[in-house]
Amino acid sequence: MENARSTMPKSVILRIPGWRLIRSDQGRFWAFREKAFPPGALRAGAEPGVDADTFDDLKAEVDQQEEIAGRVTS
Repeated sequence: MENARSTMPKSVILRIPGWRLIRSDQGRFWAFREKAFPPGALRAGAEPGVDADTFDDLKAEVDQQEEIAGRVTS
């Protein structure tokens, strides 16, 4: 049974540089940072793992985490 929330075929390969992506058998998207955030970024609230219903939402979550980390490390 195909997840109705997912509009992308399972055969499409999606990438976010620096993040490892997983798509569950239920169609949910997960991303885990390949390189650990610095401790200051983690204290500021950056999450090394995020999930979302769609790839676009996942990309937005990843961008938000990178923005949080960038504020601390720049």
